[in-house]
Amino acid sequence: METSCIFCQIIRGEKPAEIVYRDESMIAFKDIHPHAPVHLLIVPKKHIRSVNDLADEDKGIISEMIFRAKALAGETAISRSGYKILFNVERGGGQVIFHLHMHLIGGW
Repeated sequence: METSCIFCQIIRGEKPAEIVYRDESMIAFKDIHPHAPVHLLIVPKKHIRSVNDLADEDKGIISEMIFRAKALAGETAISRSGYKILFNVERGGGQVIFHLHMHLIGGW
């Protein structure tokens, strides 16, 4: 993990976050600047800078993140009404925190 990465600090428990899920490979928590009634960030514990930095050994991470988003959508009662899952990639794509993460957005 990176020492200065805010998501790595959240994973290590050094920074506060409203955590809604945690397991051995990922964590999910509420976005501090939500764009919808439900706005969660799903973050692998392994520090990967961006989608562009995924390696062959990381193929399973994306699948795990998507299945976790599906489960969290059910738990937050947005699965029927609909939701977005979104990766921002690099600055031009809107990425602000350079630790791979996926947004789960819905609840309108």
